[in-house]
Amino acid sequence: MNVVIVGGSVAGIRTARALREQGYAGPVRVVEAEAEVPYDKPPLSKGSVDGDACVPLITLEEADDLGIELLLGCRVVSLDADRRRVTLDDGAVLPFAHLVIATGLTPRRAPYDVAGVHVLRSLADARAMRSAIAGAARLLVIGAGFIGAEVTALARAHGVDVTLVDPEPVPLGRAVGRDLGERLSDLHRRHGVETRFGTTVRSLEPAGEGFRATLDDGALVEADVVVVGIGSEVNVGWLAGSGLLVDDGVVCDEVGAAVGTVGIHAVGDVARWAGVRVEHWTNAVEQAVCVARTIARPDDVATHAPVAYVWSDQYDWRIQLVGSRDVARVPDVVEEAEPFRLAATWRDADGRVTGGVTVNWPRESLRLRSALARGEAS
Repeated sequence: MNVVIVGGSVAGIRTARALREQGYAGPVRVVEAEAEVPYDKPPLSKGSVDGDACVPLITLEEADDLGIELLLGCRVVSLDADRRRVTLDDGAVLPFAHLVIATGLTPRRAPYDVAGVHVLRSLADARAMRSAIAGAARLLVIGAGFIGAEVTALARAHGVDVTLVDPEPVPLGRAVGRDLGERLSDLHRRHGVETRFGTTVRSLEPAGEGFRATLDDGALVEADVVVVGIGSEVNVGWLAGSGLLVDDGVVCDEVGAAVGTVGIHAVGDVARWAGVRVEHWTNAVEQAVCVARTIARPDDVATHAPVAYVWSDQYDWRIQLVGSRDVARVPDVVEEAEPFRLAATWRDADGRVTGGVTVNWPRESLRLRSALARGEAS
């Protein structure tokens, strides 16, 4: 019996660790396309320009001690589910008793045929972006979601002038509602960012040693560096022809088993468990534990009911989103001034709390997450 894990993401590495914690003694291989030792992705857009974004998920020494074989710089290109094997880009074939798919997301590429535009896909991308920002005077960020907002805050802390462009008039309004979204937009303005919301970049071209962007309202923006953060796509292209059911992720049952298969599982952002795909770090960790338990202790499996959670560090604000939020409804808001902190909670039509947003209030975020997980929020 052996386990092959495709993807050195947090979901993949946590699955490998949890297998050992659950008593699984068979061979465990993690196949990772990057040559880097697996690292955490959220820090890529956080912190400071001068800091390194690398936060290892496991060291080579730890992997050796745990008996986890890391195949780095190896990309899986196909899966033969019937013959229970995967093929690598060098032609090597790996058989498996259990396969765990943990390939996560792939950021959308910049829709501009211009060299030198930065997209955050990897640690190498993050290092190149930080180096470029460190030597820049003007930065253009296209996309004001969490990645774009965090890169903007990182650059402003370094004294770089930033123009932030997004087609939505209130970029994070779909996640936190219009009122809170406006406050997050104002946070950028208070820190000297030129926000161009409700507009798009019509064209982008080289201009000297930098770039010139033309917006759809005709305005011109010149920048030394351009960073694009316009969302992600599920990394499932390598599963074409495998026979697995893929529909906005690998379709799984309530314990992470790929529907219609035996011994094939999916965890993390790439996995759609019981009809729900959750793009959150903590969800990936919790799913990893469940799948590891299923493999190591098949007579004692555990289900997982995710409570969505994501956080973002922007300037001096720690923003935490928990559960689900019907932003068409008005949340209950509690706010304190000294020091500033805020908590907003959403309720459904029956008055039950479904989720919330906190700013600089980690204890309240943890309380809400725990209550939602227990089904006790009210």
